[in-house]
Amino acid sequence: MTMNWPQLLKPYRFNQTLQDNVTSRTEFERDFDRVVFSESFRKLQDKTQVIPLPENDFVHNRLTHSLETSSVGRSLGRKVAEALLLKYPALQHELSSYDIGCIVAAACLSHDIGNPPFGHSGEDAIREYFLNGKGNALKKEINNPKQWEDLTNFEGNANGFKILCNYSGNEKGLRLTYPTLAAFSKYPKESLPNYSDKKVGEKKFGFFQSEVSYFTDVAQKLGLLNLRNDGNLNWCRYPLAFLVEAADDICYSIIDFEDGLNLKWIDLNYAKELLIPFVEFYDENKFEQMTLEGQIGFLRASAIDSLTNELAVIFMQNEEAILNGTFDKSLIKLSSKIHLVEKIKAITKEKVYKNRVVLEIEAAGFEVISGLLHICIKALNQHNEAHLDNTKIFYQSKKVVELIPEQFIGKHKIPNPDLYTRVMKICEFISGMTDKAAIGFYRKLKGIQLG
Repeated sequence: MTMNWPQLLKPYRFNQTLQDNVTSRTEFERDFDRVVFSESFRKLQDKTQVIPLPENDFVHNRLTHSLETSSVGRSLGRKVAEALLLKYPALQHELSSYDIGCIVAAACLSHDIGNPPFGHSGEDAIREYFLNGKGNALKKEINNPKQWEDLTNFEGNANGFKILCNYSGNEKGLRLTYPTLAAFSKYPKESLPNYSDKKVGEKKFGFFQSEVSYFTDVAQKLGLLNLRNDGNLNWCRYPLAFLVEAADDICYSIIDFEDGLNLKWIDLNYAKELLIPFVEFYDENKFEQMTLEGQIGFLRASAIDSLTNELAVIFMQNEEAILNGTFDKSLIKLSSKIHLVEKIKAITKEKVYKNRVVLEIEAAGFEVISGLLHICIKALNQHNEAHLDNTKIFYQSKKVVELIPEQFIGKHKIPNPDLYTRVMKICEFISGMTDKAAIGFYRKLKGIQLG
């Protein structure tokens, strides 16, 4: 069996039949625009990429990282699409190279939309709360292993899929096309089981139990292959998801390194040693005449351009294996310059990710997120008790619930009777906060800051 491009690129939308496009925008352009105008995307401007709460104007946040990743993704998509249209001329009657570029760009634009405050440590903070913190007391009541795994191994990718499918409590969500949703989903599996021989698309999981039916519909409509045929929900990656992953790999590898250079946490000599090999035509005299910012920008642009061109070629070299589900690598791992990329990542990890400033704020983020989870979950559970038994009154919880938007509780603020659903909604609420909003809300609930 194999996947096929005509089916993979059909612009299905949730509960909506295929129809002719009657606007000046293509279906996939509409996806891109819907993400741009969403509240969750705007919030990325105040979410940590690597440097929490940065004071330096040149440091990236989640928004700038997502925009840059989307730009690289569009280029990758266009390059691959041009090659696909030459290989499969019949596709030219259904779409253009621009369409595939839009799919990848929209998926890249939203790839971090589910990440909580304080970067990836925010995910760790949520996991820790349920695994070893006060949230572990809920385990007996949430006795479904897959639902409990959703919490103890909380995943920003799955939370992103949840947001895209159920935006602002509207069951129609953003109504993105299925190709864009599938390209977004780098890990097309549920939280369990955890396989010992993990494939590239199984390193994490891509949807919670609350979105099982939605993702299943996406996979079936687009004809994704079942990866293991073991009765679990686990599909082969959608082919364009490899390009979304590649764009993210290129950007965070090179741009996190660039942030370290701009902050002077990384010496420029490392950049010359590791990035100049990416430059196609290097003129040392011209390079030395540039300003420091100019040198860093030139090397960053050269590295991104070189990797983008190479990975598009690598995708097409493995296109048939990708379609039949036997390809099992991240594209960047096959780059001729992977040794340089790995050295860049190692230096960034040591000089940036482990910098004291980063570690201090990430550690504080654990306290903020676990504190908010405990206060909000306790309040919502007590609110549910009071709803079921009118004789019970929890005054403090009542005030907290009034501060939580209706979309994260239930219509008319009537809580969902299912504990898992209530807890997942609180996780979505807190994950959707910006870094500063989370700190501010925590300080107010703890009485540290008033007014």
